[in-house]
Amino acid sequence: MVMNSEITREVGRTQLPIAGTWFIDPVHSRVEFTARHMMVSKVRGRFRDMSGVVYIDEVPERSAVEATIDAASIDTGDAQRDDHLRSADFLDVERYPVLRFVSVSLSRIPLTEDGDSDRWQLDGELTLKDMTRPVSLEVELGGVVNDPWGNVRAGFQAWTEINREDFGITWNQALEAGGFLVGKWLKVDIEVEAVRQSDSDE
Repeated sequence: MVMNSEITREVGRTQLPIAGTWFIDPVHSRVEFTARHMMVSKVRGRFRDMSGVVYIDEVPERSAVEATIDAASIDTGDAQRDDHLRSADFLDVERYPVLRFVSVSLSRIPLTEDGDSDRWQLDGELTLKDMTRPVSLEVELGGVVNDPWGNVRAGFQAWTEINREDFGITWNQALEAGGFLVGKWLKVDIEVEAVRQSDSDE
């Protein structure tokens, strides 16, 4: 990963983006999920519309994230299934149009004796439907670059796993052979590209 000293800084032995307010670029960001289907395969989907802000502090552990996802933008590649996921059985998008994540703390995941690593644990609260639950994400910096339009961009990857039943999404269907139609655990894969607000705009 190539770093530029004008847009990055060294904290310990780790290169990080410079401090500032970074807005999530929805065109180049994604939230994908994977769920078990009929106990034998997986269904993959994504949310096509997300927005938010990443606040990077001079002290990395004081950094924060706020993000929202348009619940109706769910897309699994099957219109009938997507309509069911938008219904009251699952996301109930008419009553709860957005999913919201607000971070609570950020800490480095120690991988070396001196505690330096490129991965971080981001703890926060996820609000899905009318329920708010704690969620922990593992986060990694993908890189920081100057784009052709004079902006500074940073990429982040994050992973987590959530139990949909923790948010009151309990719909399921028993199978004759045993087990259930839909798994309760969701693996979530997040890719974020954020653009730093220029100093003149702050």
